[in-house]
Amino acid sequence: MRRVNASKALHGARFAFGTLTVFPARITRWDRAAARAGMTLAPLAGLAVGLCAAAAGAGCWALGSGASLAAVVATAVPAVLTRGLHLDGLADVADGLGSAKPADDALRIMKRSDIGPFGVVTLLFCLLAQVAALAHLFEQDGWARGTAAVVVSALTARTSLTLASRRGVPAARPDGLGAVVAGTVPIRRALAVAALVTAACAGAGWVFGPWPALHWALAVAAGLAVAQALLHRCVRRFGGVTGDVFGAVAEASATVTLLALALG
Repeated sequence: MRRVNASKALHGARFAFGTLTVFPARITRWDRAAARAGMTLAPLAGLAVGLCAAAAGAGCWALGSGASLAAVVATAVPAVLTRGLHLDGLADVADGLGSAKPADDALRIMKRSDIGPFGVVTLLFCLLAQVAALAHLFEQDGWARGTAAVVVSALTARTSLTLASRRGVPAARPDGLGAVVAGTVPIRRALAVAALVTAACAGAGWVFGPWPALHWALAVAAGLAVAQALLHRCVRRFGGVTGDVFGAVAEASATVTLLALALG
């Protein structure tokens, strides 16, 4: 039994890192069982991305770059480590939602390789918000809280993917990443992962005091709530989820989490 569970965890970790990052993780199974384990472990991929981004931001800060450049670098690293797929998904979903066309036509718009005006504007404001929030955190709270915020936002973003993969959420297409992962994670497991990540972030915030602990937990909750609202909108609009929807959900969650951390 232990060997079976270890094997599932290994396949799941490879699935999570192979689909959500550029880290060298060879996907050995591409089925719904592997997807279930992979999307359950999605926050681990977020943790790895967040730690890399935090290290890059802290390194720039230590070299005297200032808050703005450290924030730009910390924002750029997750884009690089995900091949920009989440940002591309955000742009495609913005074009699909903004088109006001029927679901099939909107899905065709999202599948095209070009980016429309809705996508460009959404990407612009999303990245500006992330950089501005991080710059504020670096400048006002120092490198420690600034880099911690990077990790918290990356964790929250991937946790939103676990919730988006829960049972009851359909796929919009019969193929693609959305079809493989949609509805794979049991609801209780998805909620348990979200609770665990929220508690872990609150625990990390406790290092800085009781208010930061509560503040960080609330920021994670805000990021997950907005992600679920966007997910609900996409399911109603497109009839289900796609790989682009997952990318949009992750970016929306990360952005709102950073904003909540900065506003506090």
